[in-house]
Amino acid sequence: MTSNPPTGLQGHSSSWNSIFAGWQDWAQTGWHSSWEWLQTLPWVDIGDGISGFIFYYPLLMAYFWMIGSIIYYCLWERRDGDTEENMPVFDHYPPVSILVPCYNEGENIRETIEFLLRQKYPHYEIIAINDGSKDNTLEILRELAEKHERVRIVHLDANQGKAMALRAGALLTQNQFLVCIDGDALLAPEAVAWMMRHFLSHPQVGAVTGNPRIRTRSTLLGKIQVGEFSAIVGMIKRAQRVYGRMFTVSGVIAAFRKSALHGVNYWSNDMVTEDIDISWKLQLNGWEIRFEPNALCWVLMPETLKGLWKQRLRWSQGGAEVLMRYAGKVLKWSSHRMWPIWLECLVSILWSYLMVFGLLIWSFSQVFDLQKNLISGFVPSWTGMLLSITCLVQFAVSLAIDSRYEKRIGGVGRFYYWMIWYPLVYWLINVATTVFGFLKAVAKEQGQRAVWVTLDRGILKRDPSRH
Repeated sequence: MTSNPPTGLQGHSSSWNSIFAGWQDWAQTGWHSSWEWLQTLPWVDIGDGISGFIFYYPLLMAYFWMIGSIIYYCLWERRDGDTEENMPVFDHYPPVSILVPCYNEGENIRETIEFLLRQKYPHYEIIAINDGSKDNTLEILRELAEKHERVRIVHLDANQGKAMALRAGALLTQNQFLVCIDGDALLAPEAVAWMMRHFLSHPQVGAVTGNPRIRTRSTLLGKIQVGEFSAIVGMIKRAQRVYGRMFTVSGVIAAFRKSALHGVNYWSNDMVTEDIDISWKLQLNGWEIRFEPNALCWVLMPETLKGLWKQRLRWSQGGAEVLMRYAGKVLKWSSHRMWPIWLECLVSILWSYLMVFGLLIWSFSQVFDLQKNLISGFVPSWTGMLLSITCLVQFAVSLAIDSRYEKRIGGVGRFYYWMIWYPLVYWLINVATTVFGFLKAVAKEQGQRAVWVTLDRGILKRDPSRH
């Protein structure tokens, strides 16, 4: 004898059968219908639009930066004279504190401090903050402090992060002006004076960013970065100074007015790039940031693809964090002068995602041999050549402006040849790090402390730029 299942179970079984049948029908007809629908879309127009944005956006920005940097050079930089011989002279010299946050800098900190002792500015002190280093950094700092009365030490037992180390140093000095450099950087003897001229002549200036110069030049990546910091970083800073607001000070070399820092509660310890964050905090609160190309600082940079990837990923994540955190404040009318750099940052992220999308479409078309009219719009034609020529013009203009800062060691013109590799190497890395950096910023837990990490500092050879 058989028995029927309860009515409720019969109903459930019937429902699941209907759903399963529906899925079967969709599997048989849905994909076909969807493919037919996709083929009806104006792919050529869509491809032309995406391709046009991908190739014309960097083209437009290149001329935007070139024009701005030329204006900056003509208005201010050309009249400054020689970095060493024409150093500014003041009626009075307010005391300055040079903050040097350190984490595992045993190999570099002695040279960094001894180079700081050559500063031509008369009234300054050096505050080295040892942030829980696990090597012999603290021992070297104590030795230097005993030998030189200008050197003071702040010791933190645990790794608190660069932002917290800078905050500790700032709070433990009475001086109103602070110069912040990394523990592996060499600050030119004239740099403090060049940056101080902005604070003394313009009370609305809250920060001044210096001019980083690359020390590690032993590999292709190192040589490309020499040109990059001149042709891209330096050019953008000059142009942003002309157009109104700056995206960021250089974390490796920047000076601050302490009252400005106090008004924005100093550096944020939960942002992976404290330099970008403090730049936006200051400008959103009405302070001005200046660029000082004569404030030279020789820095170490990655010379391996792995090290470069980690560095640029952190920069991209930091930019995205700032973009999201301050969106509400930026969009207020009182912050309208910040709109261009906020929008440029947002559009750059969009450009990177569309670049990846375009590459995927092109790759998909090659694998599946799609009709040509479906993907023709994604493939660049003459615009690629125009963009390549523009890149070379941009590098030539920027190196012509920037080369005088290294004229004593042969200039940077000799690195022009290596810049032909920039689009191939750095554009691909920057696109990828922008895509993944934005995702990391979105996924990051709110309030998570940003601490020190060990970075690739390149292959250092003794060269004239260090002396």
